[in-house]
Amino acid sequence: MPKVTIINGSPTPGSRLTAMIELADQLLQKQGFEVNHVNVGELPPEDLIHTKFESEAIVKANGLVAEADAVIIASPVYKASYTGVLKTFLDLVPQKGLAGKIILPLFIGGSLAHLLSIDYSLKPVLSALGARHILGGVYAVDAYIARTDQGGFEINEELTTRLEDNIAELAEETHRRVQFAALK
Repeated sequence: MPKVTIINGSPTPGSRLTAMIELADQLLQKQGFEVNHVNVGELPPEDLIHTKFESEAIVKANGLVAEADAVIIASPVYKASYTGVLKTFLDLVPQKGLAGKIILPLFIGGSLAHLLSIDYSLKPVLSALGARHILGGVYAVDAYIARTDQGGFEINEELTTRLEDNIAELAEETHRRVQFAALK
């Protein structure tokens, strides 16, 4: 069973990004993936800030990334880039920690003005971590996800379709890579 780790770079539990992550998780499980989560906002702040590579929480989070065949990196966009808390975690991922993995970015921001934040702020860091197969990703605008009266979320049809298409691409590429590795 192929494995995906979703890295949630939001410092805010229950943000609209949660809706994107939950849909991605559901779609991946339907495709037969084991899905694990690293919620960076829940990691010990001192371990992140003081780059405690040996911290039990950091070792466990990095283990989930290392075991994954694919990684989804999800973040809200603040000041034209992904969150600082996500950057502090990525600084703790081993130098080639993303080598050989399919990567899918999922970003959400207040407007389309930050659409290129995936390309200009995230992809160079992912490349430095050994990622060579980075999918185009999904950038969403906050307005595409509405909060419901019951405390949940409703994703508009256009964003749902883009997420479904990108998760299908991630699944196809990951299955192909896992099958190829099994032939070796």
